[in-house]
Amino acid sequence: MVLSRLKAASATLAVATFVLLGTEAGAIDQDPWFARLGPPDAPVNLFYEEQGTGAPVLLIHGFGASTYTWRRIAPELATGHRVIAVDLKGFGQSDKPFDTRYSVFDQAELLTQFIEDHDLRDLTIVGHSFGGGVALVLALDDRLKDRITRLVLIDSIAYPQNIPVFFRMLDMPLFSHLGVRMVPPAVQTRIALQIAYFDNSKIGDEEVEVYAAPLRTAAGKHAIIHSARQIVPEDLEEISRRYRSIAVPTLIMWCDHDRIVPLDVGIKLRRTLPKSTLKIVEGCGHMPQEEQPEATLGLLQGFLGG
Repeated sequence: MVLSRLKAASATLAVATFVLLGTEAGAIDQDPWFARLGPPDAPVNLFYEEQGTGAPVLLIHGFGASTYTWRRIAPELATGHRVIAVDLKGFGQSDKPFDTRYSVFDQAELLTQFIEDHDLRDLTIVGHSFGGGVALVLALDDRLKDRITRLVLIDSIAYPQNIPVFFRMLDMPLFSHLGVRMVPPAVQTRIALQIAYFDNSKIGDEEVEVYAAPLRTAAGKHAIIHSARQIVPEDLEEISRRYRSIAVPTLIMWCDHDRIVPLDVGIKLRRTLPKSTLKIVEGCGHMPQEEQPEATLGLLQGFLGG
């Protein structure tokens, strides 16, 4: 029963967010950088962008997204902080190898190395959706205990959840391959954005084109499929029991109309994390940094400043 709920959760997150893959056209307007990470026999180049000075803030996008998702808040946030936005393995401009190492733990291991290699201290980690799950794993890592001082979880995955039956079909190998490979990327993109957004009038043709581009590559399709199958780990319940040990101040931010990760998850996180605060962003679906960037920025700046 628990395993089926975990698989169902992974499927709905996949369909709702796979179109949010970032591309070069949507990157934050800064010089690009690549970090070579992972084991010597299987290194991965992760794309990242950096701007501003001050205490570092690491932005981790959601499943299928990229640095593009932070385009409306990163520049302003960088006026008082060193803002680093990273493309996770398989997304945006980062490498998309044809392997199966796309779990939340695989992503967190690469980012742990990134944090250590860049000697990031007094670090605030901001994670959205799947990136929030990665952020939780990082916060539980003893290697980073003296480096992470704040945590921000935005509409984050964290617990098993109920989903519509239709979305469970994406967890079926044959259906997922046919769906991702045969349905036109622009169609997939627009449908998923309509699920992720509360106000569909904010979905423009340019956004659809930017988000659809990676789905036109074999590597991008591979990353989507194999990430979707591992987006929620099978030992999630064991992991979630450790959340109470996260002692850093934490801002939990949630959209009031999230149909992908329900508000109940945010409320449960608030009750579990000992130093957490829950803030609701009105008028958005699953991506407050996209739909309500001013409100999102205000909450982030208030948290980082105080």
